[in-house]
Amino acid sequence: MGRITKLPDDLANQIAAGEVVERPASVIKELVENAIDAEATRITITTEYGGKKLIRVEDDGIGMGPEDARLSLERHATSKIRRADDLGAIVTLGFRGEALPSMASVAHFRLRTRARGEPGGTEIRVNAGVIESVMEAGGPEGTLVEVADLFYNLPARRKFLKSDAAESAQISKTVTQLALCYPRIGFVLLNAGRKVLSCPPVTSVADRLYQLYGDRPDLVEVHRESAGIRLHGYVAALAEHGPTRGPQHVFVNRRIVKDKTIAHAIFDAYSVASNKERSPEVHLFLEVPPDRVDVNVHPTKAEVRFKEQSLVHEVVRRAVADALGRGPAPELQLRPSDLVPGRPIPQAIPGVLAGGVYTSRWVGPSVQGAEVRGTGGQGTGVRSTEVQGTEVSGVEGQAPGVTGMRPLVPLGQFRDTFIIAIDDEGIAIIDQHVAHERVLFERIMQRLTERPLESQRLLVPIILELAPAEREALVSRAEALERFGFEVEEFGGDTVKVTAIPAVLPNHECDSALRDLANDLEGLDRGLGVEEGLKRIAALTACHAAVKANYPLTFEKMAHILEELRATSYSTVCPHGRPVMLRITRREVEKNFERI
Repeated sequence: MGRITKLPDDLANQIAAGEVVERPASVIKELVENAIDAEATRITITTEYGGKKLIRVEDDGIGMGPEDARLSLERHATSKIRRADDLGAIVTLGFRGEALPSMASVAHFRLRTRARGEPGGTEIRVNAGVIESVMEAGGPEGTLVEVADLFYNLPARRKFLKSDAAESAQISKTVTQLALCYPRIGFVLLNAGRKVLSCPPVTSVADRLYQLYGDRPDLVEVHRESAGIRLHGYVAALAEHGPTRGPQHVFVNRRIVKDKTIAHAIFDAYSVASNKERSPEVHLFLEVPPDRVDVNVHPTKAEVRFKEQSLVHEVVRRAVADALGRGPAPELQLRPSDLVPGRPIPQAIPGVLAGGVYTSRWVGPSVQGAEVRGTGGQGTGVRSTEVQGTEVSGVEGQAPGVTGMRPLVPLGQFRDTFIIAIDDEGIAIIDQHVAHERVLFERIMQRLTERPLESQRLLVPIILELAPAEREALVSRAEALERFGFEVEEFGGDTVKVTAIPAVLPNHECDSALRDLANDLEGLDRGLGVEEGLKRIAALTACHAAVKANYPLTFEKMAHILEELRATSYSTVCPHGRPVMLRITRREVEKNFERI
């Protein structure tokens, strides 16, 4: 007797169910996608006990006649494709013809459907893959599918399901993703009789995003079309103060996917602007010609394969990077004073306004500097060779206002650390160190594309004693450091000798800058590329070269930093991810003064 036998249909369906029906949420995904393919305009999902006891999906789509209803429960029976050529350009969500028979093989299953324009419908009941009844039935046009007691005949599978709360959360996530991708379809999700989600049909993704997440000023819009590929959606702004991890919804031809190419492009776009490690919130919709993407590479259609992978990566990376460069600064919300008339007013904290520079748009800056300080600006600026010299400013091809940031008029400093400025839309509070750090970082990275940074040779070399790992981190990257103007070599034991430093770096910062570099580079994963290492070095060099907190600035120096900031690509965060500025909008001010 031969060793190979043909599996019975019920067992084959159960094996297929193991791939297609992973958990209640995957059942709902398949049924909702079928409803979308059936041109539904409203879809209602009902669950009990996290979908383990009951899943019901009802739609107002085109429905099916009696013969189609029976065929839909046969394996590999589908209305989506006819011939092999159709696999080369799939435009529907479902096409395998495995979902319904797989579900019916592992649950108590009921299908009720009525085709549009038909006087009556059909109802089919199946238990564990065995058809129990087929009958005529009334009901509205469209289709209703019930899946009850999922995996009741496969206890080994059922015991791997999570708690009711966990399964319900996964269902909510799945329905949210589907609702976001199809704003013109109305979605209702009910769990144990409670309405979890209700989204009437709307005309745009922006409206559906508002229905699901409310007002989100911390998201920036993405839009790009290139080489037949279109990308649109929303991503978290660089300076948003939320968690470092957020939902990442990526749709390819309106199909939710997890794709490494797109994920890497998103990571690249954020890493150019900031070294801060995070998985930012994104809602991106990629449209690719069907013949340039293969969706038939995963049993649950969760992955795709692109014909032009590098092109897709570049389109996504550039689109997200451009959007981040236009992102807004975080907005502050004011709270009305809780002072009651007659209550003693607390005295101001001594020294809170120390070092203030109170300027005016209508008085020349040189006059104001003399009036306020009476020192002619002595000791109030950054060295011109470090901030305004050729080394870090005036990069060719970098026009002011790259980010669309409005010109800001500096009013003064708060505690010699924050620049207070205004424009026609509100008040900005700028961290002078972080702002200058962002400016220097971009100038350094831009200059490195042309030639190494200028260095200054030290009359007396710096001898640093470091931990072995830190010493090795510096010495092993001597060539990369040389591009930044550092000359580092071994000096015996755990010491290194530094004979040159970047011209942009003040002498008194050299020791701490090199120690920070050694510490940061020692923790850098050696699997990362040279580019990542260069960005780390550039970020630390910029940090140590930038003007510090508690450092008084003249009006001219403040104005210069703000104007240089306008010319940067990512003006809202420093290379390490800290916010550059906070804004109080005109509307917020007017609201709190009860003018609106």
